[in-house]
Amino acid sequence: MTRHKRLICWSEKAWSDYLYWQEHDKKILGRINKLITEGLRDPFSGTGKPEPLRGNWQGYWSRRITDEHRQIYKATDKQSNKIATIAKSITLDTR
Repeated sequence: MTRHKRLICWSEKAWSDYLYWQEHDKKILGRINKLITEGLRDPFSGTGKPEPLRGNWQGYWSRRITDEHRQIYKATDKQSNKIATIAKSITLDTR
């Protein structure tokens, strides 16, 4: 059985958010790392309640980082190179 590795491609905003969490909240950073690891194994199930997005974000998926933060990503398979594009992290307006 051949196993393909999935590559991560970060958007500029997502990478900036990731660097922010490295400096400001190690607990959230740990959660993000766990979601990334699980998403590389199986982008469509697991921790964080993965769900497909609709509208302008159709084709992307969301996982819960916390009650108010989400990881937005897209899993593709281009020429046998599986790529997980982490588009952004968002904060929900919970007001």
